[in-house]
Amino acid sequence: MRNFIPYGRQYIDEDDISAVISVLKSDWLTQGPKIEEFERALAQYCGADYAVVFNSGTAALHGAYFVSGLGDGDEFVTSPNTFAATANAGLYLGARPVFVDIEKETGNIDVIGIERRITKRTKMIVPVHFAGLPAEMERIFYLAEKYGLSVVEDACHAFGSKYKKELTGKCRYSDMTIFSFHPVKHITTGEGGAVLTNRKDYYEKLLMFRTHGITRKNYIGASHGDWYYEMHSLGCNYRMTDIQAALGISQLKKLDFFVKKRHLIAERYNEAFEGNPFFDIPTSGEGKFSSRHLYPIRLKEQYRGKRKEIFSALRSRGIGVQVHYLPVYLHPYYRDLGYSEGLCHEAEDFYSREISIPLFPAMEDEDIEHVIRNLLEILRAGGR
Repeated sequence: MRNFIPYGRQYIDEDDISAVISVLKSDWLTQGPKIEEFERALAQYCGADYAVVFNSGTAALHGAYFVSGLGDGDEFVTSPNTFAATANAGLYLGARPVFVDIEKETGNIDVIGIERRITKRTKMIVPVHFAGLPAEMERIFYLAEKYGLSVVEDACHAFGSKYKKELTGKCRYSDMTIFSFHPVKHITTGEGGAVLTNRKDYYEKLLMFRTHGITRKNYIGASHGDWYYEMHSLGCNYRMTDIQAALGISQLKKLDFFVKKRHLIAERYNEAFEGNPFFDIPTSGEGKFSSRHLYPIRLKEQYRGKRKEIFSALRSRGIGVQVHYLPVYLHPYYRDLGYSEGLCHEAEDFYSREISIPLFPAMEDEDIEHVIRNLLEILRAGGR
């Protein structure tokens, strides 16, 4: 029987395993030298001045929002077409997410809608690079400058992507960029995340925030001795371990290969599905290079009502499709906060049509052909 094909999974080789074993045999399992080594490698790869790693992408978002000054009573503008963490990280700080509708073709935030939702309480814009395709960052940055706002890129889908020929993470059009290293992402540390920035003040605050708000320099009081440290803010224990960082260092060396493999698979899909009568395939845009985290298809109108049957039929044939995403404000927790259906029509329509089919570097040729053949067969049979 054929193995189940998930929509995404990690790619681990012997170099990765050896890197982890070497740390397990060392003196440092956490708070050791591999953390800074991984951070330097990330910053150098993306062309940013600084990188700070965290134990998850969610923690990285929380840290970025915190150092940007987001707080109680503030608002931040973001996309509803994302994982809940993008919005939740602001709630942790007492801020309120303001959701802006998306572009129909890309699933990214519609820049035209952002300006209409900016108020005196708005402090930050958080574009999400859905499926690995960068949002319209230059236009977003212009709006942020016009209104005196911070910009934090949620690039958890987009490690290895490019905007105007520059890698996401360089922070050309943002104050900070967030990456995730979950196993379905482009590289993995098991769980993990990072914040990249070109601002030294943010860098130093991020280092403190991930370690309980504690520092061993720039004391407010007088030092009591070499053991002394001070807590300057209410931070969290969001540290990554050296075990994870060693895996990240090894994985980062393969990132270009991973992205290339994702593109080759997407090209196979594009060729097989071009012009089909059942669904629309992902689009990109001028000046953008997607890192192809997802391959989201969008069912045409006459098939939208059959998505549940199509989804179940694919899973029954060992194809681990997924849906990205229920608009954040439709989760029960957010409904209890006062958000309601109809807030972002395009996001709700996108959700009703979207299915993410498998795409990850470890896919074999027969896996790709199995997905193509069965998806078209099921749709030709009316979702069975």
